[in-house]
Parts: sequence; structure tokens; C-alpha cells
Amino acid sequence: MLAGATAGLLALVAACGSGGDDKADSPTVAPSAGSVLGPVNAAAGAPVKIGFISDGKTDISDNSIEITVAKATVKYLNQHKAGIGGRPIELVSCESAADPSKGTDCANRLIEEKVVATVIGASTVIGAAWEPLHAAHIPVMLYSGVTKATTQDTESTFAIQDNTFGFYTLPIQRAKDAGLKKVTYVVIDVPAAVDSLKTVAPGVFQKAGVALNVVAVPPGTADMTPQMQNIVSKDPGLVFVLGNDSFCISAFKGLQAVGFTGPISTIGGCITDATRKAVPGSILKGMTVAASAPIGADNASTRLYNAVAETYGSGIDTTRNIGMTSFIEVTALVTGAQGITGDITAANITSTIKKAPQRQLAGALDIGFRCNGKADPLAPSTCVRGGIISVLDDKGQPQAYKVLGATPIED
Repeated sequence: MLAGATAGLLALVAACGSGGDDKADSPTVAPSAGSVLGPVNAAAGAPVKIGFISDGKTDISDNSIEITVAKATVKYLNQHKAGIGGRPIELVSCESAADPSKGTDCANRLIEEKVVATVIGASTVIGAAWEPLHAAHIPVMLYSGVTKATTQDTESTFAIQDNTFGFYTLPIQRAKDAGLKKVTYVVIDVPAAVDSLKTVAPGVFQKAGVALNVVAVPPGTADMTPQMQNIVSKDPGLVFVLGNDSFCISAFKGLQAVGFTGPISTIGGCITDATRKAVPGSILKGMTVAASAPIGADNASTRLYNAVAETYGSGIDTTRNIGMTSFIEVTALVTGAQGITGDITAANITSTIKKAPQRQLAGALDIGFRCNGKADPLAPSTCVRGGIISVLDDKGQPQAYKVLGATPIED
């Protein structure tokens, strides 16, 4: 699951601003979506403020879909899942514009708004946004513990993806399956991506007996032929591409230009309609993809997400992974707090999530999550084991998804 969400974390975006507050409403559910959404179970009473921070839209990428989906998801949860503790959720959203200082400003704004919990989406400035929230003892739901502080936090941080699955386990296993002893990462040169490869990855690869090579390429590099030529000349083994779709397109084209024929793996966020149009099917065919969500396939997870987007959103592109991961994050926070009693405070939400039994992560097939600190002893904020993979066909479309490594999380 780390992979699809990392795609969002690395998608650098510009333009800043903050979204308005969202309050619950009750649109009429279309008959085609009604059975998927489930029975009406509307929230009532005074609203509970939940924060959502996203990089939003910048000159490089546009992740504004995150907030759009979060708003639609809150409306669905308020109408069909009784909100949080029976009370309607009021979403307070803020865009950080991939700027650390604005990430901090967003966090401080949410604290002033008295939110009781916050979801941080696919942001490149997670650390800057997280620190003030953590200091204020406000629980934070992330897709992954990107920084050392968020990964190691045992107090109030919850990360809903396996930190090693898509980022490390998949490329290592794929290389071994191909009889290779080396993995070369072609990674977008931003801290959210490169830092982990410098700190965590060497130990993981050494333990697995696979050599690691990291090639960081600046965002916005249109022609990667020189970098790819250098990589291919040094026996790269399996090539693992990590970035947003425009970055990945350049990397794939560069590999094609230098005649690379070895195995390639990537993250779900790399494979978009833009990628399929720009990259030949001969390059995409057989590519192994770690995905945050089963986008592009018909299953219970995508049917629910599509119904939420259709009924409670407007103009949501349901083919974008980053939209569905926003849905997964928001629903995970509310599902984790299911059964909360008493006053709905930050401390009570934190305690309830920590004590919750293993529950299914909406939008992620059969992946379960449990935030008791035992999913990964080395990363106690992690709430998930395992992830989703697929192999692309010659049209760049994922074949049947499957879950790997989703073992139960013990007491």
C-alpha cells in the first residue's frame, strides 16, 4: 500500500490556499448507488471538526482532488455511517502548496479551529504540518510514516500502509523472482522520497541479500535519457521507478530510448491515462505495480468509492489513485474511532483508535488495519501489514489485483 500513497507524497504541487469548511448535507442517493452506499444512518447533533491538509495545486502537479474527495467522503459518512460518535463531521481543509511554512500554518489554523483529529493527505511537507499537531496532542491519520518522527511516534500518529511493502518488499521479491541481485531506484529528488532510501532502505536490502542503487532525478526533468544510459551501463538489475506520473513517463521513455529490456516495477500513481498515452504498451506490459487502491478494476472497493464520488462529489476523476487514497484515509479515521463513547475529544479519539480491534480498510480490498502499535514493531505508528499488487497488460491496464502479506495484527 505504501506505493500508491508515496505517489501522492511525491507529486510536487503549487499554488496555495485553504479550503472552506464543509458541513453535512443530505443529497438524494441515486438508485444505482443506493445499494452500494448502504442504508441511511444519518448523524445528528453538534458537528465535530476534523482537519484535512493537502498540498493542493501547484505548477508541477494538481492534487486538489484530495480535498474534493475528502468532502464527498465526509458527506457519505455523515449520511450513512452516523458521522463520528453519531455526530456530523465538519471538514476543515487547508492547502500547504508543498511549502513547509504553509504546512505549519495549516496545522496552526486547524489547532485554532479546534479540530479533534486531522488527516494529512499526499503532502510533501508532512513533517512541517505534523509537528504542531503532535505538540497539541491532536491525532493524525497518514498514509505512511514518511519521517522518522511520524514513523516512530507511539502517541497519536496512525499510518495506514505497510512501510516496507511497496517501497521495499515488492521490488526485492520481484528481483529475486527474476534471478537478479540488484534493484536500481529511479526516484524523484524530493526529501519525502529520498530520505527513506538513504536511511531505512540500506538495512532492508542488506538483510534481503539484494544490492541497492539509488538514482535521484530532479522533478521536472523532461529528458532522462542521459541518466538512464548511465544506469543501464552499470547492470541495474530490476529498475524501480518512484515519482508522480509525469516523472515516471520521462523515466519510462528514457529506459525505452536506451533499449532497456529488463524488469521494471513502479507505484500505482505512476500509471495514469497520461502514462498510457505517452508510453508504448511494450514498455508497460509485464510491469509489476504496487497499488494503494484497486483503481481500474471492478470490485467492492471501487464500487463503493465510485458511488461516493458520483453521489456526493462533482467531477471527481475516479481513475486517479490519489483520490481513492484520500477516501481510504478519511474512512480509516472514522472506522478506527467507531464505537467511541463520551465526549468526542482528541484524547478520546486517540484512545479509541488504539483500542480498536482489527477492521477492514475501506477501499483496499481485504486489507485490515489495527493501530495498537504491533503491526510493525520498528514503525509503531503503522496500522497495516501487506499490500496490493497487479501486473500491467499491453495497454497499461492492471490485471486482477491481489493482496499479499496481509497477516493478522495480534493483541
